[in-house]
Amino acid sequence: MNDTFLKACRGEEVPYTPIWIMRQAGRYLPEYRAVRGKSDFLTMCKTPELAAEVTLQPIDILNVDAAIMFSDILIPCEAMGQGLEFHEGKGPLLSPAIRDEETVNKLFVPDPEDTMKFVMDTIRLLRKELADKVPVIGFAGAPLTTATYMIEGGTSKNFLNTKRMIFENPSLYKTLMDKITATITEYLRAQISAGAQAVQIFDTWGGIFSPTDFREHVLPYVKRIIDELKRWMSTEMSEPVPIIYFVGETAGLLEEIKTSGADAFGVDWRINLDDAITRLGSDVIVQGNLDPLSMFLPQDKIEERVKDVLSRASSARGHIFNLGHGVVPQTPPENVVALVEMVHRLSRKTG
Repeated sequence: MNDTFLKACRGEEVPYTPIWIMRQAGRYLPEYRAVRGKSDFLTMCKTPELAAEVTLQPIDILNVDAAIMFSDILIPCEAMGQGLEFHEGKGPLLSPAIRDEETVNKLFVPDPEDTMKFVMDTIRLLRKELADKVPVIGFAGAPLTTATYMIEGGTSKNFLNTKRMIFENPSLYKTLMDKITATITEYLRAQISAGAQAVQIFDTWGGIFSPTDFREHVLPYVKRIIDELKRWMSTEMSEPVPIIYFVGETAGLLEEIKTSGADAFGVDWRINLDDAITRLGSDVIVQGNLDPLSMFLPQDKIEERVKDVLSRASSARGHIFNLGHGVVPQTPPENVVALVEMVHRLSRKTG
């Protein structure tokens, strides 16, 4: 198996910089659209054979060094008792919005093998298919990011309802976050038990907070998940799986993020990677951080950007190449193929 990604996560010597891409299984690929044309999004998420099929597509097409299972960060919301729908052009709709004691009290911490077994079955299928190829990455939304969707009822521009709950009713927010945190902890534990060889915690909306509020209202719940998973892995596994923590709009929060306990840190494109490493500390594993929309540049210009990221990452203990967020649906697939080739070629050690 190509274990370059796992070695990089552990800070070990690698022959080249590994690369995977957030949303690498997605609408920019014609092969994905062919499958998606026959099934709605949630059906794909809940059908292990379909989820595995689209997870595998970029492994052969792009030659990336890891497969991230096809799913969605909002799957646990439905398992907790909230209605979940996806509509083209509107994104996710969650109902009822969780904004008062009554709706919070109706939520429960589910058994992931009962309520989300299809995710674990997808991982088990992928491990069989990819046994001699690349590792499988599992994932979940961070508690805060999950909470924003549950409270707002979907996406938001200013997260008014989320911040109002935090500031006006902190005890209700804590009750909600305790339930979400317990759910995500068990969900990630189940993914690891099913065979995930690394997991990523997505805090897409963590950057909406000041450092003070992030430290008080976001970070403790992420720390709890990581601490509990590491404690469990230390007794149950001979080699713990790496935990990657990705926060959107990272730049203002790096000093806080580095205390999370994660093994690697996803960095978005709004800060130079060497500056991020200086603030995180040179003994870190970083992931990132090419601007996703730079994939619309001519390929020679993309190569210049790749060289720059690789050069800036050289001061870290380990580096996993990625975009600073997910690849967008309009991206030319041939540029993504070229990106992976560039990263492998330009970073390969000689001699």
